[in-house]
This record gives sequence, structure tokens and C-alpha cells, in this order.
Amino acid sequence: MLKIRRLAIDTHPENTAFLPRQGNGYSAEQFQALRKIRITGESAEILATLALVDEPALVEAGEIGLGEQAFRRLGLPEGAEVSIEQAPVPASLESVRRKIDGDTLDESEIAAIIRDVAGHRYSPMEIGAFLVACASFMSTEETLAMTRAMAAVGNRLDWHAPLVVDKHCIGGIPGNRTSMIVVPIVAAHGLIIPKTSSRAITSPSGTADTMEVLANVDLREDELRAIVSREKAVLAWGGRVNLSPADDVLISVERPLRIDTFEQMVASILSKKLVAGSTHLVLDIPVGPTAKVRSQSEAVRLRKLFEHVADKLGLVIDIVLTDGSQPIGRGIGPVLEARDVMAVLRNDADAPEDLRDHALMLAGRVLDFDPALKGGRGFARALELLASGAALEAMERLIAAQGRQRAEFKPGAHIQEICAPRDGRVIAIDCHRIARIARLAGAPMDKGAGIDLVCKVGAEVRKGQALYRIHAQSATGLGFAHDLAREDAGYEIVR
Repeated sequence: MLKIRRLAIDTHPENTAFLPRQGNGYSAEQFQALRKIRITGESAEILATLALVDEPALVEAGEIGLGEQAFRRLGLPEGAEVSIEQAPVPASLESVRRKIDGDTLDESEIAAIIRDVAGHRYSPMEIGAFLVACASFMSTEETLAMTRAMAAVGNRLDWHAPLVVDKHCIGGIPGNRTSMIVVPIVAAHGLIIPKTSSRAITSPSGTADTMEVLANVDLREDELRAIVSREKAVLAWGGRVNLSPADDVLISVERPLRIDTFEQMVASILSKKLVAGSTHLVLDIPVGPTAKVRSQSEAVRLRKLFEHVADKLGLVIDIVLTDGSQPIGRGIGPVLEARDVMAVLRNDADAPEDLRDHALMLAGRVLDFDPALKGGRGFARALELLASGAALEAMERLIAAQGRQRAEFKPGAHIQEICAPRDGRVIAIDCHRIARIARLAGAPMDKGAGIDLVCKVGAEVRKGQALYRIHAQSATGLGFAHDLAREDAGYEIVR
């Protein structure tokens, strides 16, 4: 038996266990054989990847160290006794091999794979093999099966209401922080909209990252339910309430490999909406030359796939194809995006018009789900709720209910202007490039890092005029971002 020691080591998303190389009755060769181990304690067990430790101050003989993820998932107190053994090879790996060979898997095979992924029984290499095989070919029925399987693992919320609405964007457009405007508008109207969002993985900010500038987003399920009961809404991080955990594991491998197929996108988004208790969803699909969806034909194919799977799941979906040719709003990064959101909600004269208009359009589509509103009245109602200040009041109540952020975040003090290299007119902005520059500046981990756009598509500029400002909280972050911007600023200017 070994005693648990909690180690402040972030090994996300994997469970990782740390054992001293000497002093536990095994040879080094035996340790290496136990590459994946099963850790078993009183009424709890997990599988974990094994790392050997030669530093006695980290883990002593008779102890097993658990990284933060493994410790939390095992759920036993520090000092509790556990035993270890070699982890069995998941039987579902045989189905992965079949998929690599080009076979079509049935629902039970996909369900077994997803259960093992969620149970952390696969290594990142094995998950990568499955994802690459699926990216080569995945049928519509396999996509439906994967969506159902991902929804079946983990927690599931039920709001005991016939109409629970949500709004989602497939992403890829910097600054597109419309959810933080849509949610308070819809809540002010009185519809239930429990918005659970992920944190950014490859973008400069996610809804949860930006909302965290204003309020606590790390809510337990009981807290989340209580807030929705009072306020009709929430803007929270979904990871805390364990919604579709297999999706989080898959994403952690997909993104470094840059795998982002339509089939996996559909399964990821719809599984999370289903387990969040949504009955009606407005889905924003931006289309543009540097967006995730590059052409109208691609957009139509993706729309049809979403509609087919949503229909089979009993989810009412309204899909909107929108302009994804450039960033939305001015701020890119948590603090700068939160500034823009609150400017729109306050009806400030200088609030970004494109962010305001886009959010109002989406809020109107959500409100059109309300049978009490006459057809087509959703937009007018959304505009009324924003203009009257009711949406701002709803947001302030939501911030107070979730817990107002005590830390004061400001835009990064290290600033570099990126200027036009010639006179002319801005005809294009590369969304992907701008997002990468903002990430190198430190967003979203550094809340104040990011980009403040000065010029958008259509602007007439003079040589040396600022196109945007990079904000960073360190000179190093600013240097990384500036170097990338000097290679290519992401703006196309013609005379």
C-alpha cells in the first residue's frame, strides 16, 4: 500500500502519478513496464500515466504522488492508502484499429471508445490515432453515434422546463464575444438561458475567460442551479460541472494536431448543448476566407450536418450563416473584450457597432423561440431590452449572483502600435493571424494581453497610421507578438 501525496503539478488533461524509482520493492524495469497504472483506494479508482522520480524531496519511499488532475479525480484525501497494478489494455482499442483500417464503426463500438476516453484509459497517442482515423472518413451515422456517446458520459443538467434556450458560435473570429450580450438580453426577457462555456484553447479568449474579468465563472453545480433559478441565466465555465468530459479530452489532442473536422465539431458542440439541458439553440456559423468555414458550399454542408444530428437528438436548432471576413468589435483578449461588451450593454456612444448589431441579431433569433412573441418580433424586443437598460441590469444582477471579480484587471501596460506600411484602403484582415499575435502577447492567460483594433475593413489609412495596438503584461510577451506582427501584420492594404 502507498500513501497519496498531492503534488502541485498541472498535467492537464491527463492523470499522472509519480513514484520514486527506488525504495518501493520494484526494480526500475518493472516500473517502466507499468507505463499506465490503475490506482485503487477505498471506493475509488483511476488510471494514470506513470512518471518515475529521482528527487526524494518530491515523493518519498512508500508514497505515490498525484498531479492536480489525478488527485481531484480520485477524490481521496492526502495520506489515504492506495494500491497500484498495471492497467488493462482497453478492449475498445480493437475498434480504433478497425477505424484506422477504414471500417465504419457501429454505435456500441463508438460508445465504448468514448467511455474509455472519458475514463482516461487512452494515451494521447491512442486518442490521436482515433481522431486522425475519424478525420479520414466519418459517416453521418457515426457522427450521430459519437454525439450520443459523448452526451451519455458525465453529468447532465435538467431544468424541468419545456423551453431552455442557448446560443453558440463555432468560433474562429477574434472579438466575437456576443454571448455576453445575448445572455442578459434573453434573461431580461424571461427565457431560461444557462450558458456554460469553455475556456480558450487556441483562441485569444473564450466566453468564460472574458466573463472572468467581471465575475466568478468557476461555479459548482448547486451554485449554478441556484443562480439560474433566480436570474434565468448564467455565464459559467462548463468544465466545473463535468459536462461531456470526453469532449474536453478529445479537444486537448485535436488542437495541437490542428484537427477540426466538421463531424467532430458537430459532435462536440451538440453533445455539450444536450447535456447542458438546452431544448432550443441558435448556432452562429461565420463564413470567411480566414474563418473556420471558408466558403458558402462548406457552410451549407456543415449546416445540413448540424440540422440532421440535432433533429435526431430532439434539439430545435436555428442556424445563422454570418460574415466571418474580419474580427468583430475592437478588443481581442479578455480585458479588452469585456470592455467592449460592457460598452454595448451601457449603450455607450462609442461602443463597437458591429458587435452590438451582431449580438442584437442573434438575441432576436433566440427570442423568436418564445411562443408568446409574435413572429419576427424577436429583434425589436432585443433592441428594446438593450436600449432601455434592462439588459445591463440583468448583467449586473448576474455578476453579483456569480460573485463580482475582486481582482482589478487592466489592459497590459506594455504597448506596441502596428502601423500601415503604405497609404491605401484596408480590404482584408486575417482572423487567424490576428488571433495568433494576440495569443503570443499572452492572451488569454494574461487577462490584459491582446489586441486593440484601430482600423477595420474599408478604412482609408495613411502610411505610419496605427492599424492596431498590441497589449502585453510583460516585455517578453510583447516581443513575441511584435516579431510575428512584423513578419505579417494580418492586414491587406491596397492603394
